[in-house]
Amino acid sequence: MISLFKKILSGGESELSDLVPDDPAEKIRIATCAILVEIAGADNEFSASEQDRIIDILTTKYQLTSEEAVDLIEIASEEIKGSIDLYRFTRIIAAGYSLKDRIEIMEAIWSVVYADGELSRHEDSLVHKLSYLLGLSHKHLIDAKLKVLGRS
Repeated sequence: MISLFKKILSGGESELSDLVPDDPAEKIRIATCAILVEIAGADNEFSASEQDRIIDILTTKYQLTSEEAVDLIEIASEEIKGSIDLYRFTRIIAAGYSLKDRIEIMEAIWSVVYADGELSRHEDSLVHKLSYLLGLSHKHLIDAKLKVLGRS
């Protein structure tokens, strides 16, 4: 995995669909990180607490080191710059993950949103859009939010 990160960061393949044709799990990691980075920046501020939360999610969910997680954030940020929308990322996640896994991704999204203690209207709007694109119901969206807020 580290060699893939180095290849991408040094100017290797940059199109997500061409990154690792034989490793769908790697595509899912990059797509997941991309939507977490996008939600962190939805309020036009990518705070240190949001970045720390994303690193925590990536190290826990994907057993990455902190350095690998930071590299993955850089890769995902570059992928976002080259993308016109989030559909290509959510499509990879929806196709590769079960409903349970997608709900866990929604919980991760909410935890990034609340990492800075605030929910902006832009973040709220984007969370609803991501929920739809991930094929989740409104109930899944609210249950994930309540779980993150400790109210479930």
